[in-house]
Order: sequence, then C-alpha cells, then structure tokens
Amino acid sequence: MLNWANQYNICCFLDNNHYASSYNRYEAIMAAGAINTLSCNAGTAFSQLQQFYDTHSDWLFGHLGYDLKNEVFAGMHSGNADGLHMPDLFFFQPEIVLLLKGEELSIGGWNMDQQAAANIFAAIRHTTISVVNKAVSNTDITAHIDREQYIQAVRALQEHIHRGDCYEVNFCRENFIRDTTAEPLELFRRLNQLSPAPFSAYYHFEDKFLVCSSPERFLQKKGPLLISQPIKGTIKRDGDVLKDKERRLELLHNNKERAENVMVVDLVRNDLSHTALQGTVRVAELFGIYSFAQVHHMISTVTAMPDPNLPLTEPVKQAFPMGSMTGAPKKRVLELIEQYEQSKRGLYSGAVGYITPDGDFDFNVVIRSILYNAGNRYLSFQTGSAITYYASAAQEWEECLLKAAAMKKIITA
Repeated sequence: MLNWANQYNICCFLDNNHYASSYNRYEAIMAAGAINTLSCNAGTAFSQLQQFYDTHSDWLFGHLGYDLKNEVFAGMHSGNADGLHMPDLFFFQPEIVLLLKGEELSIGGWNMDQQAAANIFAAIRHTTISVVNKAVSNTDITAHIDREQYIQAVRALQEHIHRGDCYEVNFCRENFIRDTTAEPLELFRRLNQLSPAPFSAYYHFEDKFLVCSSPERFLQKKGPLLISQPIKGTIKRDGDVLKDKERRLELLHNNKERAENVMVVDLVRNDLSHTALQGTVRVAELFGIYSFAQVHHMISTVTAMPDPNLPLTEPVKQAFPMGSMTGAPKKRVLELIEQYEQSKRGLYSGAVGYITPDGDFDFNVVIRSILYNAGNRYLSFQTGSAITYYASAAQEWEECLLKAAAMKKIITA
C-alpha cells in the first residue's frame, strides 16, 4: 500500500502496528495526492488551518511544527540552526484516502467511484517492492552538542530549576548528516520493523520526508472527547522474560519517573482546561506501564470534553507544544529550550496526523524520527530527555543515546 502511495508527490501513512487501544479508530490510514494544500509559518497558522478546514470540510492530513510556539506564546522566536527548512504548518486535502479497520480496507477520495476504487486496489496489489541495500549514502553522523557540552547544559538548566525558573525542562540534541542521499521508504521499513510503535508515520511532501516510530499520542478528538496520552518515564527492556518483568516494576516504582509523569499530567490537565467544559477534565489512567520493542514507557491518559462553541483548532493550539516535549511552566521552558539547544526543532517534537470531515482529529508526537530534506541532502534525528533538579546529567545523556540507537542502526546498516 505504501509503495503504491509513494509515487505521489504528497502522501501520509499512519500505522498503529497492531497496538490495541480503545481510542484507535483505524489500524492504518493513508492519504495520497493533493487537491489543495496549506503551507505557512507561525503568525496566523492556526486560524489559517481553521479556514482551510471550513472551506473544504474534508479529510486533511499534515503536520504542526514545534516552532508554532512562536504563535501560541507572544514574544517567542526561533533562531537556532535549521538544516531542514520545513514550514511550521503544512496540510493537504488528499485525492485518495485508504482506511484499514480490522480486515476491511475502505478506499475513498475526490470523485471516487466503485470502479476507480477497484483500480486502486488492483494497483496496490501489483505494486512491486524495490530492494535497497543501502538506505543512506553518507553515514557520517555529527552533532552540534557533544557529551561534555550536553552535561554542562543540563547542569545550567538545573541551576534554573534551583532558582525557581522552572520545574522540569525537556532538553534535546540533534544528530545530523550533511550531503547525503537517502531512501526514506527503506528507512521507514527498517525502523518500523526494528521498533514498531502505535503512532508510526511515513510522511512525504514535495522534497521533505518524515520517518517516524512514535509511541506517543499528542491529542485526539473522538466524538465529544479529547484524549491526550503523555509519556514520561523510560527504561530499557531485558531479553530475559523474568528480568523484563522486574524492569517494568522498577519503572513503575521509580520516584523520579513518577514525579516527571505527574508534572506533565498536571500540565496537560491545565492545557485542556482552557478549552474544556467545566468539570470534564480527568485523569483516566495514571502511571500506566506499556511495553515496546526496545523500551518500557510510563504513559498516562488525560481526557476532557471540549466546548463545542470553540473552533476546531483551538484545543490543539491551547495544548501546543505538547507538555511532554517542553516542561513546566511551559512559557519559561520554551525560552530555556531556545537558549540552550543549538538546533531548531522544526517538525521534531511537533505533530503529524489528520482531521476528519466530521471534525475529529488525531495527532502523534514526532519523536523517534528521521527527517530528510532531499533538496539540500540533509538528514536529521533528534533525541531528548526530561531534566529535573535531581536528574543525573550522565544518565540523561545515556537515555538520549538509547533513544537514538534504533535510528543509528538503520542509517548505518
């Protein structure tokens, strides 16, 4: 299915990799081709998206870049190095939409009839998969921040926490390759095989690509309910079954991880309260431990009922950027992130997803991802961790390396 869609200049494929959830609408969803597009930067991006939706009242797919923070919070800017040059917001109205639910594949789209759908299904079945031995031509990975610089930055952030500037800050580091040619579809196959995740995405617009194995949902609207599922808390899995169970319990009872998780849950509750009906914000699950291919994560679920009189985009705007990738209080940590990180985040720690014709939506958190600009031959992946006063700078560095391991493995293979 994805091989067939990749012939289009714009496509978006979202795969839950068979992770069961009562909140999931589809096992996989794909959009291909574009009838109309919206591309803009921070300023009036959310209102433009609302107008785009009101105009077309159709399926919309696309992304929200982290640097939309500059629109959400007055006085913000983004001045760090940017090798990817992606717009802060891009959405498209697709020509074709494919929905996989159980064993049923639905095919629809612009002026779609039964014969056209049958032709697409036949074309998908007969699409061949190309064999690619080397997914990236140049694999010389470098970074703006080395281990010593990272540790110094973490200690400086802890001084801010000690002074009361913030409680927690998510600090990220970019790994990148210049002057390289990549095969994004092959990278996605490898990443999805090595580290399958419930919010995986392959996203291609023009000469920009995202390959994503995200385990985290940013925000979903499903009927009258908003759902956010922030992750805070990570531990590496063990190959031994009994030891792996012990790892789960170790994560569950880790006071540092629980404290971080509570902080982000409180932040999400506050974010949702700005657009929720009074008394509807609640924590549906606290400290849930979920297992993935490489790690166990601590995930909590916060729900709310949005005010139906507000624009569709308002709950998204009020919750953006997501608390799990920023910290608390949000505005101050956004300033600190800009000060201490040396790369523009762009699409990383933003969101990719879709809006339905009836006004529902679902967006992931763009982490565990590789980004590629084929135009300037620049490939990038970032990793980060939550910095608190009691965090060990050396251990946070190791957590960043752990999160980057899957990307490095498939790039250098």
